[in-house]
Amino acid sequence: MAKVRVRPETGTLYLDFFYRGVRCREQTALEDTAANRRQVEALMRRIEREIKHGLFDYAATFPDSPRALRFAMDASHEPGKAESSALPPEATPLPSFSDFAELWYSEKQPEWRVSHQRGVREILDSYLLPRFGASKVDAVTRPDVLAFRAELVNHKGRRGRLGPARVNKILCFCRQILNEAADRFEFSPAFRGVKSLKQKRTEVDPFSLEEVELIRTTIRADYRDYVTVRFYTGMRSGEINGLRWRNVDLDSRLILVRETQSGGELQDWAKNAGSIRDIPIMPQVREALVRLRDGSNSDEDYVFTSPRGGPIDGHNFANRVWYPLLRYLGLKRRRPYQTRHTAATLMLAAGENPKWIARVMGHTTTQMLFTVYSRYVPNLTRQDGRAFAGVLNGARTPDLQSNSELLDQLSDAEVRQMLAKLLAEKK
Repeated sequence: MAKVRVRPETGTLYLDFFYRGVRCREQTALEDTAANRRQVEALMRRIEREIKHGLFDYAATFPDSPRALRFAMDASHEPGKAESSALPPEATPLPSFSDFAELWYSEKQPEWRVSHQRGVREILDSYLLPRFGASKVDAVTRPDVLAFRAELVNHKGRRGRLGPARVNKILCFCRQILNEAADRFEFSPAFRGVKSLKQKRTEVDPFSLEEVELIRTTIRADYRDYVTVRFYTGMRSGEINGLRWRNVDLDSRLILVRETQSGGELQDWAKNAGSIRDIPIMPQVREALVRLRDGSNSDEDYVFTSPRGGPIDGHNFANRVWYPLLRYLGLKRRRPYQTRHTAATLMLAAGENPKWIARVMGHTTTQMLFTVYSRYVPNLTRQDGRAFAGVLNGARTPDLQSNSELLDQLSDAEVRQMLAKLLAEKK
């Protein structure tokens, strides 16, 4: 529970811990060096042991702290209690759900992208804190969680009732908070035996090659190269919107995915380790990038910019360009993200090797391809991108090889996954 932290403005260490249900932060004058950190961490461990066994004397440890007097006064007003601020372990109150959730959020925040931080913050403020905020973390029981889940299922908002995916996402963060509290304070977790709601399998709805060409030739000229690169690289929205010229190597014919735009901010790390990758530049993509480079100002940093300058805003593009175009063309309404699914299915239809496709798409394994795109997986022939480029050029149709040739190119684990999937579908 306790942490040794550093104050950014001064560079000094401080202790952050809970005592008698109160979050306490006690400062030190020690700079953040390895030796000083070891010293403060040793003190922190001693404090934790003393709190656990009811031996902690706040005034003796931090005599100049305003909290020392407060804890001493609280103890003196309890009937039958001594002047000591220590309480036996069974009487030591745990933090409220609200206090612990804020601590959990602050500790996890450095791991998350800006957009994810905002999503977690919205769930905390809208659902979890209003429901459990005043309760002690150990007072939230399994029946409370089940009742909360039922409330979420029947919750009516502006867009109707919450779907299973949204309910599971809310419960996921609640589960993380309560499980972390249970581990730190050694009590039985409330989520034991609570299962997630069943969700419908995510269905991809890619565009056909004919639809891709229709969109590319009809869209506004200032967005034609943008959708071309989206369709033929499979980049995520944040990746392509945050693409900068320094990460485009036209000589080597590679796009270096190293950054992502999230929540209006550019971050120098991607979704996961597999997302940091090099994408081969197909001929159509190279033509688009060359046009953009030749027509851009030398001061432009981003490859794709809005008419007003700066990177493209995904919401504005979707609502002002993308969806109106689909209505005009009489095409089914689909999110811009389907351009990524389209790229994957075109590669699969071309007969590219799943391992190569997974690397290009930013997946660490081929499992995603077989799970999401199973009905688009034909037999495989190549692993270098030439088959995909051939389909885009209309120079060839995908060659369908024997199933034995397909299996020869997969690992034993991948073959077992495919067989298990086929057996499950037959059942």
